[in-house]
Amino acid sequence: MTASVLQQPSGLPTPAGTAPLLRFEQLGKVYPTPAGPYPVLENINFEVNQGEFVCVIGHSGCGKSTLLNMVSGFATPTSGQVLLNGKPIEKPGPDRMVVFQGYALLPWMSAYENVYLGIDSVKPNLPEHEKREIAMEHLEMVGLTAAAEKKITQISGGMKQRVAIARALAIRPDVLILDEPFGALDAITKEELQEELLKIWNTQKCTVLMITHDIDEALFLADRLVMMTNGPAAGIGEILTIDFPRPRSREDIMEDPRYYELRNSALDFLYNRFAHDEDEKAD
Repeated sequence: MTASVLQQPSGLPTPAGTAPLLRFEQLGKVYPTPAGPYPVLENINFEVNQGEFVCVIGHSGCGKSTLLNMVSGFATPTSGQVLLNGKPIEKPGPDRMVVFQGYALLPWMSAYENVYLGIDSVKPNLPEHEKREIAMEHLEMVGLTAAAEKKITQISGGMKQRVAIARALAIRPDVLILDEPFGALDAITKEELQEELLKIWNTQKCTVLMITHDIDEALFLADRLVMMTNGPAAGIGEILTIDFPRPRSREDIMEDPRYYELRNSALDFLYNRFAHDEDEKAD
């Protein structure tokens, strides 16, 4: 395997007879400002297949969060469109669940109640015992059975993020959207949750779109790494295909010289060809 670099528009080959789960077509986003229109994203063309794990990386201000907000339905395109299963995304929906860096949990509720609330909101007609079973099943999946009845204020940051992931997955979305979910955690907790996320993904095979600033995290988790150019009018500069075998061992891939080939390619893109302007505003 060599470091595979693809130019936009790009995507892994779609299996014969199937369509991509997600398609970005000529996507653009412009925000009005007192100084005039500010183009955040321009001409985004990209496909994501069912079951892929895709990471998006780029400097602050390149529109990563804006891109994912248009997938989640929290923002609408100025031009072009995002298609999910061939239909334009126009608003939020339970087929796309988001896990934020800031958890977005209800602190007066327990871990179990936070997960249950998500299920009950999306599937109110599901029998009560099934909703309870699904909530506990997903808490067990993230290793939180013993903490199910603890209030959010009583658990650590890593446990809060586990609750947020369990709540999102309990809905069984088509796409799991992760906005730097581990960015605020310490290094040990971060690595533990990366391992946990991969185990869950290997089991459920959901499609994942994840923002990260961590190249090593992306190389461990992703099938592809989408590298954004700098704003304004940011686009997809290059895409790295990361084809280490799955299931992955962190130790095995870090001992593989191909790992450093991929890592150096990403570093060259971010810090040589698209070096960061420290005066740029964050997303």
